[in-house]
Amino acid sequence: MRIGIDLDGVVFDTEKEYRVYSELYDLIDLKQNSKKDNREIKYQKRFNWTEEEIQGFIKKYHKQIVVESNFMPGAKRVLKLLKSEGHTLILITARGGINKNMIKITEERLKQNEMDIFDKYYWATENKDEICIKENIDIMIDDSCDKCKSIANAKIKTIYLKDAPSYDLEENEYIKVLYNWGEIYRYINEIEKKTAYKL
Repeated sequence: MRIGIDLDGVVFDTEKEYRVYSELYDLIDLKQNSKKDNREIKYQKRFNWTEEEIQGFIKKYHKQIVVESNFMPGAKRVLKLLKSEGHTLILITARGGINKNMIKITEERLKQNEMDIFDKYYWATENKDEICIKENIDIMIDDSCDKCKSIANAKIKTIYLKDAPSYDLEENEYIKVLYNWGEIYRYINEIEKKTAYKL
């Protein structure tokens, strides 16, 4: 299968790091309590910050978060397992859109952790559904509710890797809500078995 994989909140636990640092920035640096909606995945939408405050957060914490964030539990093991089983892994991420230097830093981190296993890399990508169509993706894994909806609307199977505070999303034939890489591996195996049975 051709599997599309998001990076932040899917391979790296970046979103939890963003949650921690955005809370501290709001309370300590800005000395305010401007949270709007804790279910929002992007800090730009989670807080009622001005553009200047958003840029201040990016300048102070963005690189630190990218460098410090850990791999999601099980991500390395399952991705290597999927690769060894012959799946094509295509990284499709928005990372690099805010700061292009993050691409090089990320490539180094992946290499150092023997995770430079992807067959293709799409950086600074906002319209993931277009890339999924172009690459003939069988299943996309993302942690953004909006991205999952958009990709599913293009009739591409999508795994919504859900974080506890994020929005709920109703499952259908194109959307499956899962919570960890073990569940992802099980689901991909189930799809493969169904496909093989139909053949």
